[in-house]
Amino acid sequence: MLKGAIKASNRMMQRYLPDPFVFVIILTFVVLLLGLIITNSSPVQMVQYWGEGFWNLLSFSMQMVLVLVTGYVLASSNLFKKGLSGLASKANNPGQAILLVTFVSLLASWINWGFGLVIGALFAKELAKKVNNVDYRLLIASAYSGFLVWHAGLAGSIPLTIATEGHFTSDIIGVIPTSETIFAGFNLAIVASLFIILPLLNKRMAPPQDQVVEIDKSLLEQDTDMQASTVEYEETTPADKLENSKVLAWGTGLLGIAFLLYYFVNNGFQLNLNIVNFGFLFLGILFHGTPRLFIDTVKQAVKGASGIIIQFPFYAGIMGMMVASGLAKEMSQWFVSISTEFTFPFFAFISAGIVNFFVPSGGGQWAVQAPIMIEAANQLNVSIPKTSMAVAWGDAWTNMIQPFWALPALAIAGLKAKDIMGYCLIVLFISGVIISLGLLLL
Repeated sequence: MLKGAIKASNRMMQRYLPDPFVFVIILTFVVLLLGLIITNSSPVQMVQYWGEGFWNLLSFSMQMVLVLVTGYVLASSNLFKKGLSGLASKANNPGQAILLVTFVSLLASWINWGFGLVIGALFAKELAKKVNNVDYRLLIASAYSGFLVWHAGLAGSIPLTIATEGHFTSDIIGVIPTSETIFAGFNLAIVASLFIILPLLNKRMAPPQDQVVEIDKSLLEQDTDMQASTVEYEETTPADKLENSKVLAWGTGLLGIAFLLYYFVNNGFQLNLNIVNFGFLFLGILFHGTPRLFIDTVKQAVKGASGIIIQFPFYAGIMGMMVASGLAKEMSQWFVSISTEFTFPFFAFISAGIVNFFVPSGGGQWAVQAPIMIEAANQLNVSIPKTSMAVAWGDAWTNMIQPFWALPALAIAGLKAKDIMGYCLIVLFISGVIISLGLLLL
C-alpha cells in the first residue's frame, strides 16, 4: 500500500507541482483573493499591503543566501570533504545510505536549522558518490526530511523567543524556560519518535531497482574537484602572491575563530543564523588555505542562490498581505472557535501548518498567532508551553511541502522541487499523525 501511495504521490508532484517561482506567484494571487473574500480589505488595500511588505525580508534573504554559499564553500574544502566522505563510507548499500543521511540531517537540524539544511544536502551528495543503486531523489528528500524537527530543537525560534526576557508577550505569559518547551517530556517524545520512524520510513520508500534514478557520479566528482582545485601556475606578481597567500587566509580564519570563542564563552552554546553563517564563512576561508581558492569556490556556490534571491521578496509580500489584512488572524480564530480543551493543541498545530504556507517564518508566524493562541489557551485552560510548541510543530510540519525552505537543499543538489516533493508528501502525512498524537496524548 505504501509503495502505491509513493508512486501516486510522485506522479502527482511531477505532473502538477510547478517551479517554486511559479508556485509563489500562484500563492500571491490566492492570498490576494482570500484577503478580498474573507477580510474587509479592498483591492487597493491588498495591493498596498503586498507592495509595502515586499522588501521586509531583505535581511533574512541575505542570511539565507549566506547559509547556502558559506555552507557550500565550507563543505568544498578538502578537510570537510574528507570528513563527509569518511562518514559516507560507512554506508554499504542504498538502505544504509538513506538511514544515515536521515539521521544526520535530523540531528543537525535539531541543533540548528540552517546547519541542518546545508549539511543534510551536502552529505546526501557525498553518499551519492559512494553508494551504488541509491535513488538520488529519495536521498535528497531524506536529507530535507530532517528539517522537520528544527522548531522543536535548540534553535527553535518560538521556544527561544518566549524564553527571552522582555519578549513581546512577556506581560501576558511571563518568561517560559526551555525546560517546559524544547526539553519538555511531550516534545522530546515526539522528537525521539521521529528520529526512529523517519529513517525507517524513508528507507521503506526506496523504489524498485528498475525505477531507481541515479545521478551520474562523474558530474558530482567534476563539481567537487573544480571547487577544490589548487593553484599550479607560477606566482609572478605581488597581486598573485597576495591572492595565494596562506598567511592572509589563515590570519583571517583565525580572527573569525577568535570571535567565535569569545561569543561562546560569553553566551554559551547559543546558535543563531548569524553565528552559523559566521562560523561557516571563516572556517571556509581557513580550510581553503588561500583567498584565491576561497573566492573561486564562492563563485561556484553563488550560482545556486538565484531561487532564494528572487523568491523571498514575493513571500515577504504574501506575509504583508496576510498580516496587514488580518487574514492570518481570521484563519487562526476559526480553528480556535472549533476547539475544546482536549483538541486545542491539535487544532493549534493544524492552523499553524496552514498559516505556514503563507507566512513561512517561525518568528513572523508567532507574532501573528501568539495573541490569539495565548488568549484561547487561557480560556480553555490549556498549557501555554504546549500551545507554543503546537504552533512551532505546525510551522515546521508543512515545510515538508513548502518549496520556500527546500530552495537551499535543491540548489545544492541540482534538483527541482517536484523531484523530491512526492516523497516529502508521504513524510508530511506520517509525521502529522505522530506529532498530533504526541500533542493530544502526552
